[in-house]
Amino acid sequence: MTMKRFKKDTPVYFDYKDVKTLQRFIDIYGQIKQIGKTGLSAKQQRQLAVAIKRARHLALLPFVTQG
Repeated sequence: MTMKRFKKDTPVYFDYKDVKTLQRFIDIYGQIKQIGKTGLSAKQQRQLAVAIKRARHLALLPFVTQG
């Protein structure tokens, strides 16, 4: 059984300029976390993915973290 973590404090709208919120949904390798770990609905997960991709395109978030 997977644990859903972020359900309580999920924003209504994912803004690509809100980098701090978007970073919570990215793992240490720079990948978007799975829907089972984020606890979002399918619609919210798609909105999250679009916001993260826009932030990456504008260099607000990295495509890959260097480690």
